[in-house]
Amino acid sequence: MFKNKNTASMVSYIKVFAICGMLLTLSCQSKHTKLVRGNFQSVTVDKGNIEVLEPAEGTAQPSSKVILLSPVPSIVKKIYKEPGQRVKQGDAIIMLDTKGVESSIEQINDQLAVKYNNLEKTRLSARATKADLAYNSETKKLKIASIKSTIEDQKQLLDVGGISQAKFDKTQQELVLAQKDLKLVQEKNVIKLAQLATEEKGLLLQISMQEKDLALKKELLQKMIVKAPSDGIILSVEAKAGEKIQGEKVLVNMSDLSRLKIAASVESKRKRMIKTGKRAYVIVDGERFPGRIGSVMPQIENGKLRFSIHLSDDLHAKLIPNQRVDVEIVRAGKYNVNRLKVGGSITDKNDNELLVVKGDSAILKTVKLGLVADQYIEVKEGLEEGDEVIISSDFQLQKLPAYYIENN
Repeated sequence: MFKNKNTASMVSYIKVFAICGMLLTLSCQSKHTKLVRGNFQSVTVDKGNIEVLEPAEGTAQPSSKVILLSPVPSIVKKIYKEPGQRVKQGDAIIMLDTKGVESSIEQINDQLAVKYNNLEKTRLSARATKADLAYNSETKKLKIASIKSTIEDQKQLLDVGGISQAKFDKTQQELVLAQKDLKLVQEKNVIKLAQLATEEKGLLLQISMQEKDLALKKELLQKMIVKAPSDGIILSVEAKAGEKIQGEKVLVNMSDLSRLKIAASVESKRKRMIKTGKRAYVIVDGERFPGRIGSVMPQIENGKLRFSIHLSDDLHAKLIPNQRVDVEIVRAGKYNVNRLKVGGSITDKNDNELLVVKGDSAILKTVKLGLVADQYIEVKEGLEEGDEVIISSDFQLQKLPAYYIENN
């Protein structure tokens, strides 16, 4: 009897413990299958560029040298700038003797004055000739009209025997001759007017050619003062005051400071990543300027490979010659791809198990990742642009197939 009571008590205790265990399990399971907004961090998949960058160092330098030539044979009258001096765009560097060009301009002006005078004479002559031709033509028309009137009168006289047939025939012959004479005069008039028009056209053509020549001479006169085409530094002056210049001679060598390139270098062990055309960035005052690697030196100097970077937009007011700058070389890059910000549960493994938010749930998905950079990692498969991915939570995520999301 006592034994049966003990057994019954033991069974009761077991049932109580079982019920408590079930309640605790359900409580824990409820807690760990639910996420609350505000208690987890997430990132959104977007499209953009991913670049793996390698640091380098560089110095801003003029990207080109400018050679200034003498425009015509002349004599150097004055030199305004010396080697090493800075110049602004439009600054005078050398002045050449302008007497020869000024003499040519004066001569052309005289020739143009004569041609304009001849043109006026030709036009006046054409007007007079047109008047004469019109008068002669009208005179002959009047003569023909008179002869026709005479013929009508003679017809009546011939009918009554007032004149002879021979005289009537003679008058008709005069009419034929007069008509032929008028036709000949009209044809000659057309030829004469065409000749006058051709003479005027020829004079206008000559005037046009000389006006163009005059404009070129005036432009050349401006070039007799050799000016800086851009901001720069005078590298050398290849002439002396009083020197006679023959033909197109080099007068000045100067650097063009309006366009800069970056002379950069990396340690020789990283030389394989330096290739012409590769993307690069130049950093000035925290701002990144894009560019491309240009020429690469064939030899290693002092353990470093030297190369140039040409900026995509090389007119940067923030850059000055000999300024030291930070450089970043793009070692690898993917462009316009789906990407995630690096952080939290995201690793650089090819396959990641990530929780993707879908409505009020977070569903575990296998995501294939690619290129990894400092800030972003490439999404190759498993996610689309705009997907929200949970990267961390207030409690340890157990990688369950799904979680319920509750708004806080």
